[in-house]
Amino acid sequence: MSAYLIVKSLHVLCAALTLVSFTTRGIWMWRESPLLQQRWVRIVPHIVDTVLLGSAAVLTVITHQYPGPAAWLNAKIAGLLAYVALGMIALRRGRPMRVRRAAFFAALCVFAYIVLVARTRQPLPFLE
Repeated sequence: MSAYLIVKSLHVLCAALTLVSFTTRGIWMWRESPLLQQRWVRIVPHIVDTVLLGSAAVLTVITHQYPGPAAWLNAKIAGLLAYVALGMIALRRGRPMRVRRAAFFAALCVFAYIVLVARTRQPLPFLE
């Protein structure tokens, strides 16, 4: 198997783990579960996300597709920033639950957008 396929597979796996982790923590947030306070719940998502970003960086080098000229990659990065911001609003205490739930659903929509952009390599995949 080529280095590209190995790194891409790792990237896709980490993206799936990120989605599962975020969704699980969102459900626990709604239920006000004490599981959210466990140490591993605060650490593991950061490790997965670090590997996800690292594999993304390696993929840009392997494929020679860098932000700037590749509009779809710029869209993916913008989506990532929106996803992170919405995720922070959704999972941090201190905001009304309705705001946190709205941010959670918005973050899931942005995640879906990022996946669509990655699969189609189009910055506006729903217009194609």
